[in-house]
Amino acid sequence: MKLFPAIDVRGGKVVRLTQGDYDRTTVYHDDPLCKAAEFEGAGAKYLHLVDLDGAKDATLANFDAICRAASGCRMFSEVGGGIRSEDRIEAYLSRGVGRVILGTIAYEDYGFCCRMAKRYGDAIAVGVDARDGKVAINGWKQVTETDSLEFCNRMRDAGVGTVIYTDIACDGMLGGTNLEVYRKLVTIDGLRIVASGGVGSLDDLVRLKEIGVDGVIVGKALYTGAVSLRDALRIAEEV
Repeated sequence: MKLFPAIDVRGGKVVRLTQGDYDRTTVYHDDPLCKAAEFEGAGAKYLHLVDLDGAKDATLANFDAICRAASGCRMFSEVGGGIRSEDRIEAYLSRGVGRVILGTIAYEDYGFCCRMAKRYGDAIAVGVDARDGKVAINGWKQVTETDSLEFCNRMRDAGVGTVIYTDIACDGMLGGTNLEVYRKLVTIDGLRIVASGGVGSLDDLVRLKEIGVDGVIVGKALYTGAVSLRDALRIAEEV
């Protein structure tokens, strides 16, 4: 199982939100590159980066800071937030990012998602964020009427190989992740699932690994010290 330490960037700084609420932001570091280097030094091989301003405002507000973090380390990096055109996909991939995450645009323009998945293959993933089982878009500000599991099936049909699924209610709470939904998601043939939101203990990682997710994103638990990155990596990587 791949383990992705998370770096969420807002205003150029490393922050964490609670349940996706931009009014409940905690700043943990001034420099995303320094934080990425810290994760790499602990043994991480993968890195998850999000432009929170971009996700909300459809911009590349933190493009430079994120690219410095991605290119300044040897980890495989994936980036999401505000990526809503092919030019933006190309901009990130040309700067050494390994995979870009489509969010709102995948919901709003299915045809675009199909074309990008066909053109870029595994360099494209889709982030599916859900509140009460419904897809949320625009930085989690707008909750649609679309069932999140049905949407994941549509993404598979579009040719997307990886979905990063976040249960917003769990995110940043350290109270455990939504194991039930991941048990359902891993049954979708041809789709790799990366779990995100709520990991608060090593036991959460053990359970997700048993379920069979391809990867897991860990954020606040690392920043608060609830989970040691070295211990998390040991669980994720052991055969």
